[in-house]
Amino acid sequence: MFTFPRLAKRANPSPERAFYLGLLWERAAAKHPGTPVTLDQPLATLPALGTDFDYASLADVVADLAARLWELGVRPSERIAVHKTDNFDIALLACAAARIGAVPVMISSALSGEIVGQLLTRLDGPWLITDVAKLTGPLDGLPVRDLTRGTLLAGTEGHGELPLIAEVEGAPRRPAVRMHSSEPALITHTSGTTGVSKLMVHNARALFHRLLPQQIIAWPIRGSETVALCMSFVHSRFFHSLGVFLNYGNPLVVLSDPDPDKIAPIFVRHRPGLVETHPNNFIQWEDLVDAPGAPLSSVRYYSSTFDAIHPRTIQRLLAASRRPRPLLIQLYGQSETGPISGAWYTEKSAGRNDGRDVGYVLPGFIRLRVVDDNGRVLPRNQPGHLELRGRGTIMTYLGEHERYRRNITDGWWRLGDMGYLGRFGKLHLIDREVDRIDHIDSNLELEDTLMSRLEELLEAIIVIGPGGEPVPVICTRRDEPLDPGRWARATADLPPLAAPLHWPFNDVPRTSTWKVRRVEITRMLREQTAPAPAPGAADRPGA
Repeated sequence: MFTFPRLAKRANPSPERAFYLGLLWERAAAKHPGTPVTLDQPLATLPALGTDFDYASLADVVADLAARLWELGVRPSERIAVHKTDNFDIALLACAAARIGAVPVMISSALSGEIVGQLLTRLDGPWLITDVAKLTGPLDGLPVRDLTRGTLLAGTEGHGELPLIAEVEGAPRRPAVRMHSSEPALITHTSGTTGVSKLMVHNARALFHRLLPQQIIAWPIRGSETVALCMSFVHSRFFHSLGVFLNYGNPLVVLSDPDPDKIAPIFVRHRPGLVETHPNNFIQWEDLVDAPGAPLSSVRYYSSTFDAIHPRTIQRLLAASRRPRPLLIQLYGQSETGPISGAWYTEKSAGRNDGRDVGYVLPGFIRLRVVDDNGRVLPRNQPGHLELRGRGTIMTYLGEHERYRRNITDGWWRLGDMGYLGRFGKLHLIDREVDRIDHIDSNLELEDTLMSRLEELLEAIIVIGPGGEPVPVICTRRDEPLDPGRWARATADLPPLAAPLHWPFNDVPRTSTWKVRRVEITRMLREQTAPAPAPGAADRPGA
């Protein structure tokens, strides 16, 4: 059963029960000023500062950026969208905006210009921080001037008369502005796996209630391990990870590129004890298991959030560690709610895990129930729709409040996932509601089976085909050809599947957190814009 560490009561959460992004680095620097922070690339907006920092120097960067934003006209309560090329300065600009009382709006660099335009419209005239690559690329042709209060340039390259943040010099430092904990403090967006992303409004109080269980869970590794983070800079989870480890004084390595070939030398050089990335990046990092220099040998803890992770991946990662009793810590949650359940796995226990087991509902923080199609509460072990009550739930979907309200029934939030509760509140996921296929018990379970039987697979995705049939989309390591015979043997006892579509891993539509956009793949199949089936796969039994 999932339990919190016994020493958790000694954790030191924020006394005002609020998580203020604008004070994050300042408070960390007051406690642990010399703790190192290493980046894999310089800050795009202030590249001359290099890649080696500590808590105190990054607190100074945030205060400097905040002063520059104030000088450029940004004021408290105003929304300021951050949409630029991936770089750690995204997070620092967000903290700087929050420091002067503005509301940072995190917009993924992976979104199309069309979707960004829709989000800017919902924001009703925000400030926009972007860069030349975006303005001359995805945003080219978008009426940015009409959609925003003003556009500020990150990076060092100019564009017309737009002001460059980097060229604002000598702006006087200002004390931090702290808004009320019930006011909007951060706006992020949903992953967009089912369509246009929704804008989620968080306040500092709800962000605190999400932070607290994560801070308690991380208590055993306070200050003692170097932490490597390779995550979406626009996701609320990244800020919570910063909140946890800055509070405890852990050295940080912050990475923007998940490519295993680039990760390996960094891990060999810094030897992290905890690493966190998206589940689909962990799959890629299986290539590091036998890499020169044993880049994963120092890792004692793997932290996985955002989505369930394949048991095969857990076993391989843990086997690569040379630390005693390595663990993979998994939190299941949603952007609208924060963490919901948690578990940890050893190499041995991962082998017994069915992959749909996402641990125990966090005691004292989350209440979860399972209901049928009519809203009736179901008993244990009966699958249905998952609904939640918790203090970390968002305030609303900005510009779509009625859509937000439709997800709530008598105070219970509909997660959109199907699953069931086992003994002691253990949660098992089945599928997203929109992804269900009639004669398949669980697409996700079927995907886990394929991954465990075919080690050459980097990804296996079951989606709904044009005629309602289950279509497997598969990716192989280094995009190597798929052996039709091995596929036939691996699927002989499984429900009938269409011929597999063999796609390059990087061609699969994904969100900023590397989740697969299944609805988009289904659309591509319906409109016949998807790649042809892998050669020979159509001849397998049952195809």
